[in-house]
Amino acid sequence: MSHPTSTPAHDCPAVVVYSGGMDSFTLLHRALREHSSVHALSFDYGQRHSRELEMAQQVCKTLGIAHQVVDIRAIHGLIDGSSLTDASQPLPTGRYAADNMQSTVVPNRNMILLSMSIAKAINIGARDVYYGAHAGDHLIYPDCRPEFVAAMQHAAGLADCNPVKVHAPYLHASKADILADGLQMGLDYTNTWTCYLGEAFACGECGSCIDRLDAFAANGIDDPVAYASIPSDRPTARGE
Repeated sequence: MSHPTSTPAHDCPAVVVYSGGMDSFTLLHRALREHSSVHALSFDYGQRHSRELEMAQQVCKTLGIAHQVVDIRAIHGLIDGSSLTDASQPLPTGRYAADNMQSTVVPNRNMILLSMSIAKAINIGARDVYYGAHAGDHLIYPDCRPEFVAAMQHAAGLADCNPVKVHAPYLHASKADILADGLQMGLDYTNTWTCYLGEAFACGECGSCIDRLDAFAANGIDDPVAYASIPSDRPTARGE
């Protein structure tokens, strides 16, 4: 894995909120094409597993870019009402829908992460923060919707004498669209983790896995990540 070959449009550094999942992986590489220097920020907020964080560390080490895993586990008691932060709650399975994915909402997560990312940007003289919200999350997650992003963009412009811009380039794109952009960049999605579980293989049954599998099928290729099982009604690139 190497830096993109295109000439960056901006000399000023950028901060990327980088979880280690496929959307933020694509976002990271997009930012690398647009900026000569990128600082990736990942956050340990007490999520159920560390697979995404481990993947993020591996990718940034390979790319040779600045990466910081911010330990904010002290706030876990403030946001432990989600099935993504409370291991005693069952994780929902099936396709993304408001009725079965409501438990995966982590209270105010993106405002917290964006606030710290904006602080990092101000601290290092960066003028841009990249955030991977996309259209597929609008139904379930209020802090991924255009209104929220617009409000954070406004707040970032007021937070310092030198305004910071919040960029959400995939805000109106589907997961399949994001994947298509990454494939056009030649990205290897083996270097990402999406499953809600942190086991040896992706489960293939949680909403996050199903959304990912659908995105690959829509792009006519099979997901390179290994799955413990793939439900029989899930499409594949070969139509199997």
